[in-house]
Amino acid sequence: MSALAAENKTEYEEKEQHTSETETSSATSAKSETSKDINVESSQSRKHKRSPDRERPSKVAKHDAEEDASSASTNVPSDLTTSGSNEKNKDTTDANRSLDNTVLVADHYNALEEKGLSQRNQSRIVYMRNFNNWIKSMLINEYVVKVRQGKSFGTSLKVLDMCCGKGGDLLKWKKANISHLICADIAQVSLEQCQQRYNDMVNKKGSKDRGFAPIFSAEFITADCTKVRLREKFADPSIQLDFVSCQFAFHYSFESLSQAECMIRNASESLKPGGYFIGTIPDAYDLVSRWQNCDGHKFGNDVYNVEFLSEDKTKPPFFGAKYNFHLDGVVDCPEFLVHLPTLCKLALKYGLELVAFERFEDFYERFKNEGRSLLGNMQALETYPPYHEAPLLGDPERDYHHAVEYMQNLPANHRKIGTLSQSEWEVTSLYAVFSFRKMKTIWNSEGKPEYIKL
Repeated sequence: MSALAAENKTEYEEKEQHTSETETSSATSAKSETSKDINVESSQSRKHKRSPDRERPSKVAKHDAEEDASSASTNVPSDLTTSGSNEKNKDTTDANRSLDNTVLVADHYNALEEKGLSQRNQSRIVYMRNFNNWIKSMLINEYVVKVRQGKSFGTSLKVLDMCCGKGGDLLKWKKANISHLICADIAQVSLEQCQQRYNDMVNKKGSKDRGFAPIFSAEFITADCTKVRLREKFADPSIQLDFVSCQFAFHYSFESLSQAECMIRNASESLKPGGYFIGTIPDAYDLVSRWQNCDGHKFGNDVYNVEFLSEDKTKPPFFGAKYNFHLDGVVDCPEFLVHLPTLCKLALKYGLELVAFERFEDFYERFKNEGRSLLGNMQALETYPPYHEAPLLGDPERDYHHAVEYMQNLPANHRKIGTLSQSEWEVTSLYAVFSFRKMKTIWNSEGKPEYIKL
């Protein structure tokens, strides 16, 4: 399991009037190696050790269309379609099962209380949540820059935020200076809170920033993105988007092939050629590795736990590989493994080419210097040792061994570092970022779309 420690000079530390010099870096005590296939008879625990003072190139998975199709062919059903006879025979059962899980997820997020900043800052996992927010901010910024390359200054950008929740990314889209945002989510209460946040942003900007460029326009759609064709619900169904974002939610679609297809189509069909579908999901390889190396079917720590509902650890299905995920005060509902080769093949069917699949720890390594000030502004790392003997959020006896070991190799004047507790890092290191690029669409003589790389 990995442990994060980073020397980090932050703005909130400066407010405490401390002047110790720090530099951003990371220490990883043990890192999981991504296996090549979920369907294995056994899995070794991943123990890739890294010197904390050594830079390491990030591992970004890049595939072209032909490589994706060929690499997936031995692991993925040859025909990714919902019209096969097996699917017809299972329609009723799958529909009932899917309805149950959909209701559970919607009810869970509708029931989550909207907490103020002061309450969120008291959470046991506040630094991990801020760190995840930093990941999303850097991811969005990376692809905003890519899209704007070669375009004139001030070019408008249009975005679909699938599974937007309560609107946690609204400020990120504001900073990206987009022109229009479509927010869609299954949980009506969450979407209403998202709309209220947006209205508050508009009113605040109107009162303080008169004369400046207006905030982006927005529309809000209550819908299950895994079952409903979103384009038909857009205010302008002919709209062409620059981005589709789906943060910490895409894995719900892998309950069934039909749901995954619907989600991918929603992401793809309104994107301009060259537009991006970006997001964050659990790394199925890491989840399965931890499952295979635990006794029974449940693993976790004091802030999270995962319980797989299958008895077979060696051959989980491509769709419907269900596990219950609990995260302290945030998540408590069923989720599904996303088999990466299957996702890539399905995405190609809808004209989406994989650009990157990168674990959080590798993404952090790539952007920690560029995003150093933002790490401080967002309070995305916990200060260790704490100032004025303030209490640590993790267990002082168990959660900071990696930080202690890392500091032993630092110069004497480096007295503070930024880190996550071991318990928090065990959770966030489960996740990865992904990005797909929309290919150029041409129509053949049969009226069917074909896709070519730009």
